[in-house]
Amino acid sequence: MQWAWLFAAAWCAAAAAGDAGTNGTGPTQPARRIVSLSPHITENLFAIGAGSRVVGTVEFSNYPEEAKRIRQIGSYEKIDLEAVAALRPDLVLAWESGNSASHVARLRAIGLNVAVTEARRIEDVPADLERLGALAGAGTGARAAAARFRERLATLRARYGERPKVRAFYQVWHQPLMTVGGGQIISDAMRLCGGENVFEALKPMAAAVTVEAVLAADPEAIVASGMGEEHPEWLDEWRRWPRLTAVARGNLFFVHPDHIQRHTPRILDGIERLCQHLETARARRPAPAKGQ
Repeated sequence: MQWAWLFAAAWCAAAAAGDAGTNGTGPTQPARRIVSLSPHITENLFAIGAGSRVVGTVEFSNYPEEAKRIRQIGSYEKIDLEAVAALRPDLVLAWESGNSASHVARLRAIGLNVAVTEARRIEDVPADLERLGALAGAGTGARAAAARFRERLATLRARYGERPKVRAFYQVWHQPLMTVGGGQIISDAMRLCGGENVFEALKPMAAAVTVEAVLAADPEAIVASGMGEEHPEWLDEWRRWPRLTAVARGNLFFVHPDHIQRHTPRILDGIERLCQHLETARARRPAPAKGQ
């Protein structure tokens, strides 16, 4: 399931804390043969102009269209080590909270050069693009992509950052009922939009919660992603509780998962959509009583 790419950290061990480097024995020249262990890393490599250097990737690496033609060497749950080695990569790019520590350790154990990346705030995305550019010898394209990202981000922040707060619940999945904690990049997106994650206090980046906890939090808006391009059917299950503020005001919203759950330039499309939804929620607030 695509949602599992973002929230694998809830179910498997994260990579070593603070490990964002390589083996320490990597090549001094830019990488020419890259294996990407995450769809968003693959997408970012194409975004900086290094897509032609990707020789292997994983399930759900479907953007841009050219990425679909790259050989797949497994998924976040099971990486085919022999297939990776057979590709003779000079660099393997892993995702700290999406690939298990054991996978990364095993790849390093067979002598592969592995770099680990992680974006926890929106500002980390352009920095990640620039780092990938340095590793892949695509600095010019990376700097241009990062500049475009930062410019658009500044525009969104100026437009929505000071808007009145909207308390929101972000629903990743329904069985189990999954959400994001305050340290996850989606919570940062909410803050940019003038929103407030009702589960901001949760320490894990991804966590299971109960329906009762959501009802007690009484969010003004519920935003869901799901797996595909359409509004997930399970989002409408909240209508069983008509007194829930989000339901009473019709604030059940959808954002395309690839636009909000992948740490790529397209996350700004998802953030803009999220901001528009929260603006709709503000517009649906009842008018203050006379005299107030």
